[in-house]
Amino acid sequence: MNAQKTVDKQNLNSKEQNLVKISISTAIGNLENLKLDLNKGLEAGLTINEIKELLTQLYAYCGFPRSLNAINTFKTVLDDRKLKGKNDIEGKKIVIENNIADKYEQGRKTLETLTKTPQSKPAPGFGEFAPRIDAFLKEHLFADIFVSDVLSYQQRELITISALASISGVESQLQSHINIGKNTGITENQLVQLADLIQESVGKTQANTVRKIIGKPLVPIIENDMMVRISEIEIIPEFLEEYKSILKEEASASVKLEKGVIAIFPMNEQKNPNQIRIVEIYADKEAYQFHLQTPHFQHYKTSTLKMVMSLNLIDMETLDKETMSNIFEKIK
Repeated sequence: MNAQKTVDKQNLNSKEQNLVKISISTAIGNLENLKLDLNKGLEAGLTINEIKELLTQLYAYCGFPRSLNAINTFKTVLDDRKLKGKNDIEGKKIVIENNIADKYEQGRKTLETLTKTPQSKPAPGFGEFAPRIDAFLKEHLFADIFVSDVLSYQQRELITISALASISGVESQLQSHINIGKNTGITENQLVQLADLIQESVGKTQANTVRKIIGKPLVPIIENDMMVRISEIEIIPEFLEEYKSILKEEASASVKLEKGVIAIFPMNEQKNPNQIRIVEIYADKEAYQFHLQTPHFQHYKTSTLKMVMSLNLIDMETLDKETMSNIFEKIK
């Protein structure tokens, strides 16, 4: 029993997992997923004020627009739940102390507690170069925001790490906050779980930034059994416009709804428009088999049978897997 308790403390509990998921969806601006995450978080026992504090804190890490969008989404979720008769717990009151004589000093001391290292005034480097940003960091983030004990330091760092791990180009800040997180009691197992949640919601590349920092094996971006196929299709001319409309709808749904569909890219020849070519990329064979069973593919298949004059499926072999992950980088 004692061993089990030790393992439980090393893993993310249900509330912590939901803090991570809400932070991820907020950071990347995925409001549809955020609605689901907020509902699951409330069901898992997160209070209204804990989530408010989470979303408020994240403005400092992913900007006011995404923080405000998330807060408005949260309000909508709460209104909807209230109409359904669900009474969510407000939780501990958010209290802000306004009688602090020196907020910079308060924030500096908070940062010393988090980092377990002395903090000079101003901060070396950026603080000397731009004193106002150093003041904002200390007086507002680590004083005004962190002064509220609705969330613990450990929870706040879990939130911060989750947001930073979801955003590209902030590896140095992520490294710093992972170190701070460990100071607050976040375990290596919890960081491994956090990376898995990042992979699930954002992708392998971002999850690997966490794994690299904590010294864990990276997950291959390209699986060995990734499927690449070119479909050569000739359409009966009188059905061409109707076929293209159905194909466009199917391709869009596949990429949007199926995690295993990397790309379905339809084209037609300029000089011979009824000659259709589709580049299809699936994460693995399992993803392809799943794709074949989806309602949108089944609709496409049955609706276009009479329109197809010929069909040729050409399975391809990837020549350069190392750079395959960059294939759509320029068009995001």
